[in-house]
Amino acid sequence: MKITPAMINKAVEAKIINDKQAQDLIAFFKKLPEHGPDFNLTNVLYYFGGLIAIGAMTLFMNIGWEIYGGWGILFLSLSYAVLGIALTHHFHGLDYIIPAGICATFVICLTPLAIYRFQQGMGWWPGDAVYQDYHFYIRWNWIFMELGTLAIGVILAYIYRYPFMIMPIAVTLWYMSMDIIFFINGDEYTYELGAMVSMYFGLIMTLIAFWVDIRSGQGADYAYWLYIFGVLAFWGGLTSQDADTELSRLCYLGINLFLILIGVILNRKVFVIFGAIGTCLYLGHLSYVVFQDSYFFPVALTAIGFAIIYLGILWQKHEAKLTAKLRNILPQSLRHL
Repeated sequence: MKITPAMINKAVEAKIINDKQAQDLIAFFKKLPEHGPDFNLTNVLYYFGGLIAIGAMTLFMNIGWEIYGGWGILFLSLSYAVLGIALTHHFHGLDYIIPAGICATFVICLTPLAIYRFQQGMGWWPGDAVYQDYHFYIRWNWIFMELGTLAIGVILAYIYRYPFMIMPIAVTLWYMSMDIIFFINGDEYTYELGAMVSMYFGLIMTLIAFWVDIRSGQGADYAYWLYIFGVLAFWGGLTSQDADTELSRLCYLGINLFLILIGVILNRKVFVIFGAIGTCLYLGHLSYVVFQDSYFFPVALTAIGFAIIYLGILWQKHEAKLTAKLRNILPQSLRHL
């Protein structure tokens, strides 16, 4: 349960705590590492400005920059990186957590451009692909840029430990799950192979996120972005599989229901969202293909829906007792999670 200032103020009105205790509690909660950034004008300006700066050197870098060649843009990238590190260190010393994390993230996002320009300057860049295609096309050329980004990202994240820094690392892993197919198989790319690699790569990323979740304990949420892109890659690859039998489609439903259950257990909405979408896709298949001419199917589906609601009522009645029994089975680290 997320505790808000409004909830604390209601406790004051109910005379459970006094005004000073309420203000002390609010200040205390804001300093906790697991407390996410508030949605206010200050933080909107932080992230809006940071994303514009990051976008300028990634998504919005136009082809006109190619005229400066490899070494010119490499020098500019390194200059920006030094500035980003200096600002990160400065804000870190002032305990400005969000600006420091954004500046460190900016440095990580610069890495693909710097590596691309270095390869270009040394004459090692293969093919005629340009940096502007990096975020839009799947190619094996990007692998070395992605490996370098992961290395720099892990090093900086280990030094500064800001959760937002995991975002470019997670995005890079997602990109790599697609580009690695071209790197291994060359031009022999198939849609089915791409879906399979994406599914397994996403599963590995999700397991890494789970490990990070356990390691970070009750601290800052370092696993957030890894969960998002891990589940996205896994679910996207799973959904893209060629399911040619009803049994395989039923298994697809079971996996999506399992994702919903995992999301509830870990309190991660991304599992629930994709699991629910997958479940709806399966029900749509039943409605428009399997039971296309059946008037009984919507009635049966409605009955199932109300049965699930009733199951929720039963769970609410016995939630504390059942939860305690289930948690006693888990290891200590998972109980905290």
